[in-house]
Amino acid sequence: MKTPLLDSVSSPKDLREFSIKELELIAEEMRSIIIDTVSKNGGHLAPNLGSVEFTLALHRVFDFSKDKIIFDVGHQSYSHKLITGRKELFHTLRKYEGVSGYTNPEESTYDAFLAGHSSTSLALAVGFVKARELKKENYQIVAVIGDGAMTAGEAYEGLNILGHIGKKVLVVLNDNEMSIAKNVGALSRYLYKLRSSKIYQALKKGNFGSYFGRKIKLAIKELLLPNILFEEFGFTYLGPIDGHNIREMMEVFERSKNIKGPVLVHIMTKKGKGYTFAEEDPIKFHGTEAFDVETGNGNSANKKTFSEYFGEVLAEESKKNDKIFAITAAMPDGTKMSQFKELFPERYLDVGIAEQSAVTVAAALAKEGLRPVVAIYSTFMQRAFDQLVHDVAILRLPVIFMLDRGGVVSDDGPTHQGVFDISYMRIIPNFIVSAPKDGHELQSLFRLALNCNTPFVIRYPKDTTEFKLTDKGSYEIGKSEVIYSGSDLLIVSYGAVFQTAMKLKEELEKRGHSVGLINAIYVKPLDKDALISEANKSKRIVTIEDNTVIGGFGSAVSEIFSSYDVKIHSFGINDFFPEQGKRKFLLEKYGVSVEKMSQVCERIIGEKKN
Repeated sequence: MKTPLLDSVSSPKDLREFSIKELELIAEEMRSIIIDTVSKNGGHLAPNLGSVEFTLALHRVFDFSKDKIIFDVGHQSYSHKLITGRKELFHTLRKYEGVSGYTNPEESTYDAFLAGHSSTSLALAVGFVKARELKKENYQIVAVIGDGAMTAGEAYEGLNILGHIGKKVLVVLNDNEMSIAKNVGALSRYLYKLRSSKIYQALKKGNFGSYFGRKIKLAIKELLLPNILFEEFGFTYLGPIDGHNIREMMEVFERSKNIKGPVLVHIMTKKGKGYTFAEEDPIKFHGTEAFDVETGNGNSANKKTFSEYFGEVLAEESKKNDKIFAITAAMPDGTKMSQFKELFPERYLDVGIAEQSAVTVAAALAKEGLRPVVAIYSTFMQRAFDQLVHDVAILRLPVIFMLDRGGVVSDDGPTHQGVFDISYMRIIPNFIVSAPKDGHELQSLFRLALNCNTPFVIRYPKDTTEFKLTDKGSYEIGKSEVIYSGSDLLIVSYGAVFQTAMKLKEELEKRGHSVGLINAIYVKPLDKDALISEANKSKRIVTIEDNTVIGGFGSAVSEIFSSYDVKIHSFGINDFFPEQGKRKFLLEKYGVSVEKMSQVCERIIGEKKN
């Protein structure tokens, strides 16, 4: 792909040599690279297509080799990467050992901080401001946050503190009327009012030449214009301005340098700009798998995912049970709640990027006799741990938690791995924690959870599922499936990795070993009777999981056998954050593969026979 202007940019300082017209051409070259790369690798397309011009304007006005730019979430930083020394490696985006899909200071000094979760940038800016003061240094601090991220409480905590301390900082509010799905809540309505106010636009353009006229303008603004929210937080508000007009943004960013104290620049952008399919469907192209550029169609296989099985059973059961209430945190499409939303809008709530509120709202609904179902990605549920304990568990409220993207997650890297959920969920009293091996088992567990009067977790990966070994019909809480008995070794697993456990058993049998196999189904409570009975036949157990082994499933099994003469070996994720790469590849790398596990199992069996 020919990008002659961009090819001459080796660092952001080179941008100062270009005219505005040339910067606009560079923006188009960057869009072409982003579209081409994401079509092959997958990634966040629509947010990045909307952030090209303001990224160029910021790098033109500020020197981020010493100044700090803090991207909220970091998923809109592709343009930033292209002009900060990563263009030649950009084709490796989101691949194993390739360029990260988010900001990471270990990748580049131009990345001020690690970002992958939403709404942290303003609190981070507080820390950078205080560090700058204490170290008596002199540099600019810029936090870039989207309107979607402004639906989370931490953003307002940071905004409040920044306004209170009153030190120099620039907040760029990127307003594209979207987070992942359509924004919800009072702030969304507020920003729309701010963008569309005819009075505001007229006052901005009006000529109030006299002192008296200027005083009238200020009085009217205070009465009628919604920018007062940010002013009350202690910020000087500038905007809204066109986030695709490089000249206008450069002028405003330059002006902000001369204003004492915190400044908020409100820019308006179009998500998916420059690629018709992404402009027309920014939700689909927010985070996308590989696709065909000419048609916009995805390249994935036509297999149903765990999430789709959940969406089906949620809609099906809700037709029969009017007490079911569905809650998500800005992820209706990712969690496959869209069908339910269309069928039962009065029983559906998207709280925005506010996982803590999602859990607490569900607790109140359960207290009032409804059956709330909360679907949140594993990595984001971490943010609501206190609410799980304090608001749900203590009162033993029957909230169903659909924990999507559990285990190792493809492509997104350390910030998005769901390898800690088993550990942090199983320590909470009154919680039932389950993990289905396939979509059919997921649906059976969901129906069971609807009739259970205690918090119930169903955890599953971002993956397709067709595997179906058995069909129990009904599931008893805490009861596992003893698939096979064996005298040499017992394999115990759960969830999607049970397919690998099954293949391991088959491989060991080919080698002449008698191997037992249990599908645990539940991590809490564990089926102690079945485990003890089957383990006594071999005195050797291996557990398989896609969670961290510290406090995980294997740890739970080991606790049962602490006073037994049974040898246990746990396969799973060791004490590190999994990197980016495909789920299957990473699990094999970390030893959760038939080839590697069979070698260890041979040694364990050999020790027993000797």
